[in-house]
Amino acid sequence: MFVEKRKQGKKEKYYLIHTYRIGEKVKRISRYLGSDLTKRNLETLKNRAEKLIFEHIKDKHPLDISDYELNELKKYEKEINIEHLHKKLDWIEFTKNFTYNTNAIEGSTVTFKEAGKIIDKKIEPEDDDERETLNVAEAVDFVKKTKLKLSLDIIKKIHQICFKNTKHFAGEFRDVEVAVVDSYGKVIHKGAPSSDVEKLLKELIIWYEKNLEKIPPLLLAALVHNQFETIHPFQDGNGRVGRLLLNYILLQHDYPPLNIKLKDRKKYYRVLQDFQKTGNIKSTLKFLISQYRI
Repeated sequence: MFVEKRKQGKKEKYYLIHTYRIGEKVKRISRYLGSDLTKRNLETLKNRAEKLIFEHIKDKHPLDISDYELNELKKYEKEINIEHLHKKLDWIEFTKNFTYNTNAIEGSTVTFKEAGKIIDKKIEPEDDDERETLNVAEAVDFVKKTKLKLSLDIIKKIHQICFKNTKHFAGEFRDVEVAVVDSYGKVIHKGAPSSDVEKLLKELIIWYEKNLEKIPPLLLAALVHNQFETIHPFQDGNGRVGRLLLNYILLQHDYPPLNIKLKDRKKYYRVLQDFQKTGNIKSTLKFLISQYRI
């Protein structure tokens, strides 16, 4: 902690500044002490402020945001015409588009036309990419219809539906360490230690329940999605489950679902990395709003 002095007109104002780390993110908190203070008063107020700051951050979650930041972020969500988007929504077309794009983002070779035929049951799936096309479409239907509250079981259920008959660990949290690498083999993100996965997800669910009335739906879904991807709880399939989880939360709050498109994959990865490095959610929120507009 350190005291920062700021000149404002003829006055000198004092603030106690504290930076602290939650996981990989660095947070900053400041507390106003007063103006034109004597050394004695400054020391007294500094000691009192230190106790208040430590009390404030004791139970902080990585997703906690200040009231000021929340008010700033709420402005973006007002740009969304929810009623218009609901009217435009065609669930059959959405399911085909979402399934194709979310699988293609992860490297599936199934074309959009083939995905449509598989979902319409016009052709039988023959390989894992095709089976996962049918599976993800089923998972879309599950998140559309379920009324169950967010839980570890819901998260595992979505994974199990997506990867049944293709991955032996379908529906099971990982017991190995994982990392995300770019096309050059460079590690761009490490998942949480496998021993911490369930604990971190439970904390995320508690945080969600605590904030579901306070934080607007798209911002809430974005924060949960990004933290889920940061934890990376499965050996594989985190991207697809995370995007389904995003839509699960939107639908639970009567928002239309989102389809993140293959052509925007690089932008999507950039906003995720921005969040994982800095905790900045604004870029993700703006990106998701752009996906609604397209």
